[in-house]
Amino acid sequence: MKSTATTVAEYLQSLPAERRAAIQAVREVILANLPAGYEECMGYGMIGYVVPHKLYPAGYHCDARLPLPFANLESQKNHMSLYLMTIYCDPAVEQWFRLAWTATGKKLDMGKGCVRFKGLEDVPIEVVGQLIARVPVKQHIARMEQVLAESKGRGKVKRAKEGEKKSGGVRAARAGGSVKT
Repeated sequence: MKSTATTVAEYLQSLPAERRAAIQAVREVILANLPAGYEECMGYGMIGYVVPHKLYPAGYHCDARLPLPFANLESQKNHMSLYLMTIYCDPAVEQWFRLAWTATGKKLDMGKGCVRFKGLEDVPIEVVGQLIARVPVKQHIARMEQVLAESKGRGKVKRAKEGEKKSGGVRAARAGGSVKT
């Protein structure tokens, strides 16, 4: 359930007390460890931590009008979520994070870049702080650009291979051969 809050204070105030306390605690550790350059804002109906356009004018590749996302924090219907772009885009950081989290003995409920938790007791807060502090703005930008370049390269390779199959199939059909689909 996306919030319509336009400020972080308004968002926090809209949460039930138990959720507010958990989100606020995670928010405080993020802010305490957030490297210089990132900014807190509201986006997509949740609290966001982004690389602002003044540091990265290209913005988010999905919508350049938006700043480059780094992390988001949200209360949903059945759980709270911490979205971590750095985990999604950097396998080495993801591996470190998984090991650090599980070493605390707490269960990790994680998708590709989303960590879900029911309450603050489920979160090794120090690991969240270490992760946030681990990725300076320049490193995050460089990694995002690398991932985008690699994905565009894969797209070109895939399109080229598809083109070869199509043109090869057409040649085979013209020559009286069979065409595999």
